[in-house]
Amino acid sequence: MPREQAIRECTLGQLLDETVAAWPGRDAVVYVDRNFRLTWREFSDLVDEVALGLMALGVQKGAKVGIWANNVPYWPVLMFATAKIGAVLLTVNTHYRKSEIEYLLKQSDCENLVIIDGFRDTDYVGTLYELVPELKTQERGRLHCERFPRLKRVIFLGAEKHRGMYSMSEVQSLSVMTAPEDYEARQQSLSAHDVVNMQYTSGTTGFPKGVQLTHYNIGNNGYWIGENQRFTEKDRLCLPVPLFHCFGCVLGVMACVTHGTAMVLLENFDPLMAMTSIEEEKCTAIYGVPTMFISMLEHKLFKRFDFSSLRTGIMAGSPCPIEFMKRAISEMYMREITICYGLTEGSPVMTQTRVGDSLRQMTETVGRAMPEIEVRIKDPETGEESPRGSVGEICCRGYNVMKGYYNNPEATAKTIDLDGWLHSGDLGVMDEEGYVTVTGRLKDMIIRGGENVYPREIEEFLYRMDGILDVQVVGVPSRKFGEEVGAFIILKPDVSLEPEDVKDFCRGQIARYKIPKFIAFVESYPMTASGKIQKYKLRELAAQLFPEAMQEAPKA
Repeated sequence: MPREQAIRECTLGQLLDETVAAWPGRDAVVYVDRNFRLTWREFSDLVDEVALGLMALGVQKGAKVGIWANNVPYWPVLMFATAKIGAVLLTVNTHYRKSEIEYLLKQSDCENLVIIDGFRDTDYVGTLYELVPELKTQERGRLHCERFPRLKRVIFLGAEKHRGMYSMSEVQSLSVMTAPEDYEARQQSLSAHDVVNMQYTSGTTGFPKGVQLTHYNIGNNGYWIGENQRFTEKDRLCLPVPLFHCFGCVLGVMACVTHGTAMVLLENFDPLMAMTSIEEEKCTAIYGVPTMFISMLEHKLFKRFDFSSLRTGIMAGSPCPIEFMKRAISEMYMREITICYGLTEGSPVMTQTRVGDSLRQMTETVGRAMPEIEVRIKDPETGEESPRGSVGEICCRGYNVMKGYYNNPEATAKTIDLDGWLHSGDLGVMDEEGYVTVTGRLKDMIIRGGENVYPREIEEFLYRMDGILDVQVVGVPSRKFGEEVGAFIILKPDVSLEPEDVKDFCRGQIARYKIPKFIAFVESYPMTASGKIQKYKLRELAAQLFPEAMQEAPKA
């Protein structure tokens, strides 16, 4: 819907109500694998029923409602049901194990938890009974747990009954216990600047921190993400990325809700199911991290599917090999594909490429600043703005900056400076047109004998070599140079290469100090659940694999 103001002060509930009023009968949520679909009116009615049921259970304004589930149909419903009653949706990483969920429940002061039976090899129900044995003996709704004194209730998403847990059908049946006027009063009491969503950072450095995002943060960010893809109510987005991550719930759900765009959801990513969903629902857009696009493009059945309905989408989460970006544009018809960049603390997107950008801008940059967001490259030492074309830390300021880390003012102060700039921890360069290229993490930069080496530059060079499917470059601790360049390479099927072949390819093409001295061929990379490669783990692995780097005598 066209806007009079670039930035609006609306709650998520108000944004949903506008879309329902405009397009009540159009598809809102679709699952191809189970022939499940809801119109915007049906989706909204389900949201209201769950919201009323949660109020009847006693869920208060400001209370946390954790959701530990993959992309099940109730996920987006709960996102808006909690928003409408002023609760905070606490999104839980589906890959969490016992110690991680214990940390999150304690640190967040979580009062309510919604779970599925489990994910992959983790039994969520069993894990919860281990952590909260009181569930089996105490009356529901009157939980007193020694380990988690704030936890009041657990809701199970599924048909089975579990001791001490409510079922979602019970929550819905309780909706008649809440007076409509009380529900309306609760909605009227909300501010766009209330926290509506709390997500824990991946924890690639230190303990995870709870990022507090408001209606204002994610409602506006989602709108502009959709605008930059030219979304309308006629678009259909295939959404295979996790909803617990900003990629799913902001770039995906919020971009769709603010434009009336249908969400074609996958419970878990599967390349065959994603391609089937695109073809059957005639999707006009698809989102994914680069590894998802690679797994579709390289799938043996790829050529059997019709992708001609596709127009746009987003590739984000980690840098994309240019070769695969070009293939997505040509072979998947995604001529208007966009690249986004940001971080959870920035709601999350601060830069995005635009429809009509050049191939160079679409493949070599992460776009330019979003409307109403300032983006600067700052010198990490001085804090001053770096000249165009020079490397510095990527920072942003605007409506998108988080409210802060939950119960962690020290970490908040380190991330948001006194002038309101959010520091990303990423290094980048801005060109004369304002387009940003990410060159690496502040901690990823390799300093070899005083020379700064940017991993991204070497990675892009090595992608040109026949036989290489993917490559990640990290620093290897070295006595002689401080750090040496190391490369972890995934080869294409049936390809065999030796480390010397890679070095030969580099010789004479890139500076000698940039040529990887240490090379390992691997099957996969350590990843976060949201698809980000954990370079810190690769650095740790490099130190283990190549101890000889620490045995070479330093320069005299």
